[in-house]
Amino acid sequence: MASKQSTRVRRAVQRYAAGREELGVVTDAYVALVTQLLDDAGINYLAVTGRTKTVESFATKAARRLPGGRLAHPKPLTDITDQIGVRVVTYVLSDVAAVAQLLSSQLEVREDRDMGQETAAAGRFGYSSRHLLVALGDDREESAIPAGSQASVQIRTVLQHAWAEFEHDVRYKGSVSAEHGPDFDRRFTLAAGLLELADQQFTTIRDRHREELTSPAETTDDDPRISTTDLAAFLAGQFTDAGWSRTDHYEWISSLLLELGITALSELREVLRDVDVECIESRMGYRYPPGAVRRLDDALLSVYGERYVALHGNAHRVRMLATRLTKLTG
Repeated sequence: MASKQSTRVRRAVQRYAAGREELGVVTDAYVALVTQLLDDAGINYLAVTGRTKTVESFATKAARRLPGGRLAHPKPLTDITDQIGVRVVTYVLSDVAAVAQLLSSQLEVREDRDMGQETAAAGRFGYSSRHLLVALGDDREESAIPAGSQASVQIRTVLQHAWAEFEHDVRYKGSVSAEHGPDFDRRFTLAAGLLELADQQFTTIRDRHREELTSPAETTDDDPRISTTDLAAFLAGQFTDAGWSRTDHYEWISSLLLELGITALSELREVLRDVDVECIESRMGYRYPPGAVRRLDDALLSVYGERYVALHGNAHRVRMLATRLTKLTG
């Protein structure tokens, strides 16, 4: 039996090694897809990265055995689900939930584990990360992602990411002696608790900052676009329940406003005066908290229609905007 299992593992590793380069292409496609979904939703994030599991790591996991000698993954090529890994790093905890909601609304989620909640339920501080196993749903096609392929997506804050990377580096790449093991455990636990408090404070800071933002006086400089700072402040007041968007997204939509001839907040305020926000929300059916830029994007689409779709700055997403316009116009 052991010999048959070893042969099965060896063959699986050989097949994985032979197909790993092609799997790398799928990994890149998943990273691009997740990035596109986040950008379209206007959700703030620090980074989206990906990795294809190394042959060595796959072999180690494929050979892992349970107590009693049985293989933990009897069919390694299908049982090992993290061959494609995508990581989304956010700034605050609320954005972790927003990203998870977004991916759940756009992709098929086959597994969803909140490692932070599991750790807390055990009465401990430690590893915190949201893990989703996703695949393309029946209603989505991506040329570079074969049907049935799946990706393991980790979503965590930048502080959770720092803790996890450092802890992994020390425990798995270094050598912790039995003498120092308990002390290291205590210090990692203490650090995890402090970082959880820091994450909570960052969320509070951002929420209070958003509440205090008011539309600033308009200034004139050499750039005719509305500044990102002014636009962010204005949108925080216009869409009070919307989350922050990435800085480069404020810059991008400010350029779209310029194409529309809108160069001052007073002009933008007038454009949005008669926009039926509740109608837009109803017709778009958001199943995730859209960011401020996405909310403005949909408002402008409802006001300008085909003219907005045809803007030069929207050339890369004409089909997507056309689909959204159909929703808005019923």
